[in-house]
Formats: sequence, C-alpha cells, structure tokens
Amino acid sequence: MIVLVYPQLHGVGGISRYIRSFAAAYPADAPPLVILAGNEGEPVEAPANVTVEFIAMPDNRLGLFRWGARVRARIKQLAREHSLTAINLHIPPMIPVMGVPRVAPIVVTAHTTYLGMSGAFYPTRHFTSDWSAASLAVKRLMERFIFGRASSILSLTEQGRQEVARYGYRGPIDILPNGVDLSRFEPSAASEKSFDVIFAGRIEKRKGSRPMVEIVRRLAAARPGIRIAVVGYGEDDAFVGAELNGLAPGVVLTGKLPFDKVAAMFDSSRVYASASYYEGLPGTCIEAMAMQLPAVVWDFPFYEGLVDDGITGRRIAPNDYDAFVAATLDLIDREEAARQMGQAGRDVVMRAYDWRLLSPQIVSVLTSRGRQRQPA
Repeated sequence: MIVLVYPQLHGVGGISRYIRSFAAAYPADAPPLVILAGNEGEPVEAPANVTVEFIAMPDNRLGLFRWGARVRARIKQLAREHSLTAINLHIPPMIPVMGVPRVAPIVVTAHTTYLGMSGAFYPTRHFTSDWSAASLAVKRLMERFIFGRASSILSLTEQGRQEVARYGYRGPIDILPNGVDLSRFEPSAASEKSFDVIFAGRIEKRKGSRPMVEIVRRLAAARPGIRIAVVGYGEDDAFVGAELNGLAPGVVLTGKLPFDKVAAMFDSSRVYASASYYEGLPGTCIEAMAMQLPAVVWDFPFYEGLVDDGITGRRIAPNDYDAFVAATLDLIDREEAARQMGQAGRDVVMRAYDWRLLSPQIVSVLTSRGRQRQPA
C-alpha cells in the first residue's frame, strides 16, 4: 500500500490538480493507494484501488498542526494493518507533514521550494517576496527537516532538482514532470477564437503579475483592437484589477474559473502568454500546449523540454518587454506559423506530459525507492 498525504485537495490549485490527475490515471495493477486529505471537497475520480480519506481540519490557527497529528495517528494505524510500500508527501505546505511517522520510506514530492519562491534561486532577483526574511528562514528550516527525513525526493524539473540540492540534500532525486489529462484538454477544430492572447495562472508577483500588466498595456497600445483574457486569481488581484480593468474593451479579467471551464478558454484563444518568474512546472502552459496554443514565455530553465524556442513557442529574455510583445503579435499575425507551433506543442505534451503515461512512472518510483531505502 502507498499512502499519499496532502491537506488541500479541494480547489483548483496546481498540487491539487496534480494529485487528482495522478489518482484518476492510477494503474489498476498498482498497489492500493490511500490519499489522506483535508476537509471534504469535490469527489476524486479514481479506480477502485484508490481510496480517499478526508480528515477534518480545525478552522483555527492550530488547524494544520492538529490535522497533522490526526494524519500521524492514521498512518500508524494503516502501518499496523497493512504493509506500507511508501509514504508520499507533497510540499508545500509543510506544517501538516512535519510529524509523519517513519513507518515506511518517505518519498517527498517537492513541487516548489521556498528558495525558489523567495526569488533567491537565480543570480538575478526578478521579484521580491512578500514574506519577511525571518519567515523565509523558518520555512527553509522546515524544508531541510523534511528533506532530511526523506528516503528520496521526486522533483518536477531539473531546476527543481538543483533547488533541492542547494539545501544540502544528497539522497536520490528522481525527475518526473507534471502532466495533463488529454481527455479534458482536446482542441476543437471548429472553435471560435474569441481571444488573441490568454494569460492563465495564479495572480502573484512570483508568477509575473506585475510584468504581465506591463505586457498587456503594451499589447493594447500597439494593437487597440486586441482581445486579451487574463484567467486566474491570487494575492495580487487588487493591483492587477486596478491597472487593467477598463484599460481597453478587449481586455477581460475572468477571475477564478472552475477547472472544467479552463480548457474552453484555451480553445477560444490563439496564443498563450506567461510572464511568470518562478514555477515548479507551469501546469497552465502544459494545458495550453495540449490545446495547440503556441506559448510565449520568459526564458527560464523550468520550461526546458516543454517550450522549445521557435518550435513550440518563443522564449524571451526576462524583462525584455519589447521582444515579448513583438513575438506575441508576430504569432497572432502569422496564423500558419502559430498553427504549426501549436501542433508541435501538442505532440510534445502527448509524448511526455500525458497523465496516462506519467502515473505508472510515478508509481514505479514510489515502489522502487521503497524497496531500496528503508526508514531508519
């Protein structure tokens, strides 16, 4: 049996979508999977060998600690009743998994690190974190503690592996990306293109909310009739709304959308753009490429293997706004080139980011690492 722990399975967050997609594509011949989640939310679609247990989380400042204690007790009970192959922890957040018992090998899936989310991973700092220095120091100490208890770590990208290594972790690190459910993200040949450009993702500084505003301004100035959709929500909503609401008739801020409507938004758009400075692996980019949209993004390592400049989209030097706007307009104007890039992008997604292929690979990592490294 494999036990997966994550407290925030509800909503449309990237890790929640990762776990739900992993469970939906979970192989029928794999060991039973038990997912320990927080307060009950939407049902999880999964085969019969996947069980989801919702453990109530108190709605107070100590809620995460109390939930973690309940999870610890439940894992100990499962270990008494079953043979546990591995315990798979997904971070962040970290408080709920600090006390997970080492009754089986612990495999940590590190979607992001606070080194990266602080803006300090790259030699050039592109954004400033809203967390204080003291808060970041505590968060990184917690990460070191969790990494120190891990038998192995699963990273989404090579950049993620490098981030974990900067914490001094010297154990095995496997790299397997996030993916997409291609049955949900399938383009329609007859779809009407209501938007020329779509930005999609969390509205946060580290995810490029501020440069996105500047790019949208410049696009609207260069092409007054352009139609731009900004899909998402987050901590920087107030700034983005104040800057872009009313900017131009064709600029639409949708706010939070249900997951099942995101594919339709991509299907009605021509070009995907993202000004994000930091990602574990950009799920919205994978989804957009699955819908045959060429991607225009900053040139960061977390796009390696996904956005190939000139083949599946354009990678622009960070903060080169003129080049970003020019590349975006060029793809809008050159429909055949955009179509070819979009098709090449979907081919990449089908080959390397299909959850039906990734889920068995993740199971293989969890079971093999469980056999190789036993808990101390």
